[in-house]
Amino acid sequence: MTARASRFEDPSADVLAEAAEAFALLASPVRLHMVWALAQGESDVSGLAERVGGALPAVSQHLTKLKLAGLVRSRREGRRQVYYVDDPEVVSVVHLMIGQLAERAEQAKAPVRRLRGAGA
Repeated sequence: MTARASRFEDPSADVLAEAAEAFALLASPVRLHMVWALAQGESDVSGLAERVGGALPAVSQHLTKLKLAGLVRSRREGRRQVYYVDDPEVVSVVHLMIGQLAERAEQAKAPVRRLRGAGA
């Protein structure tokens, strides 16, 4: 039985810890924006910094963390390092969450409210 087929079995503590770490990385609005942007198409650090409105060194540090967690990948193009998301499931999770919240905000015609107790 594959991991996907065992939907009713509890994941191991290691898998839960790894998932929690990945979600913790995505809990940063800047990193979430970066993954969202990279899910739309690849970019180098300077292009991504411009898109998310971040300083180059900070964006570079965020990318390092996301890369170590396996949420983004990179490849060299000459002197440039190009970053991208190639895991369709990461893209799906980000699109589902952002899409659902954006749809709720649109329906309510109000800004998305922060969840009470989030991060506590």
